Amino acid sequence: MDQVKFVAEYAAHLMGCGIHTSRVIRNTKRLGDALNFDVNISVFQKSIILTIQKNETQQIFSEVIEIPALPISFEHNAELSGLSWEAVDRKLSFEEIKAKYDKIVSAPRMNQWLVLLLVGLANASFCRLFGGDWLSMFIVCIATFAGFYTRLFLQARKINHYIIFIVSAFIASMLSSTALLFNTTSDIALATSVLYLIPGVPLINGVIDIIEGHTLTGISRLTNAFLLIICIAIGLSFTLFLFTNRLV
Repeated sequence: MDQVKFVAEYAAHLMGCGIHTSRVIRNTKRLGDALNFDVNISVFQKSIILTIQKNETQQIFSEVIEIPALPISFEHNAELSGLSWEAVDRKLSFEEIKAKYDKIVSAPRMNQWLVLLLVGLANASFCRLFGGDWLSMFIVCIATFAGFYTRLFLQARKINHYIIFIVSAFIASMLSSTALLFNTTSDIALATSVLYLIPGVPLINGVIDIIEGHTLTGISRLTNAFLLIICIAIGLSFTLFLFTNRLV
């Protein structure tokens, strides 16, 4: 049934773009109400199981769908949540809901080069926040730009994401180590060069999920986040090993 598959796809997309579990459940149930369905959801690490009962005929459908590996998107978070409210408040038809959903998920993303620039400037701001000088900020901005570009390049080739984090952390920290050649706050530049890789959203969502009773999903998210942090540490350690004598 098309409507059942759509509700499952909606829930999976919300989970994939980085929304905590209870919000996914609330939004999906609300969308089900708009379509005259009673929705029950079980969320796991890589899949979602939905049991959907059509209120008019009392028919029961089950759907299992994999959670896609999507980039974290606060824009999709807000717009898809708003879609569920709009579907209820305005009593939209299934065709209207589906059309709006397709428009949201197919909208072009922000220009890649603009994202690279903004991430570089944001990480340079962290350098300044921790006491770095202007030269260190410039070096960190360039190192972050290169590291994040490496991450996007490897992601496009579907390389294992743990390897991506190790390589990206190494590239960024390696370039930021050029601060050692100047009379500048090189230690701060080196330490802040990898902050753009910190998986803040999975860490926050993992804690929220555990607090709200979705323990299995929360622990899996925290475990994945901690593994990514270990990968960042490994990449940074390679640079520290190469420049041990200069740092002493």
